Amino acid sequence: MKKLTFALFIAFWASAGTIAALAALDGGESTEAESDPAASEATYTLAEVAEHASLDDCWMAIEGVVYDFTDYVPAHPTPPTVLAPWCGREATEGMRTKGYGRDHSEAAWTLAERYRIGRLAE
Repeated sequence: MKKLTFALFIAFWASAGTIAALAALDGGESTEAESDPAASEATYTLAEVAEHASLDDCWMAIEGVVYDFTDYVPAHPTPPTVLAPWCGREATEGMRTKGYGRDHSEAAWTLAERYRIGRLAE
């Protein structure tokens, strides 16, 4: 029984050492995109966002992120006319205030990530 325990002990530490060595070899280099996922995202200017200023093609820039809400417009809980003025624009104010000073819920912010298409150019 002692030989089996010793063999399992050696096998465990040999496996752990191999995994640690492989991780050390693989972790030496990383690209800019790997270290900063946002660096690989598409970048849009406000002029490009403005080209999508209708309910049938509705992009918004919110806090430096560009979203394509076209598919979401029919599902939004308010009438589409509420969203229309924000299509094709910097819409952080609309998202943060809903027009009357109250921020959207955390669930709404999470949902918005589904429609994220890139970053706003600086």
